Amino acid sequence: MGRLNPYTLQMQITRMFTQGQSFFATTKVQEWLRERNQNPADYDIIFHEKPAPPGSQAAIAVEIELKRKDGQPVDPWLQEQANLHT
Repeated sequence: MGRLNPYTLQMQITRMFTQGQSFFATTKVQEWLRERNQNPADYDIIFHEKPAPPGSQAAIAVEIELKRKDGQPVDPWLQEQANLHT
């Protein structure tokens, strides 16, 4: 079981982008995948910067897209957890 973190992966990645540390975002997602018993080498990780939802304190939100390199569909639960907002 992964360690408890009060911030979601999506929140951490968004913070990295706003603080100019987007270079490390891919590594963070790879670590997150490892914690969920997934092989990061099996995935392409794509980031999409979007305006933050209304009422959010952030100016942007970064959506994480996972694509399997073997062409198989990504587990919907895994994709949903990557972009969980709360």
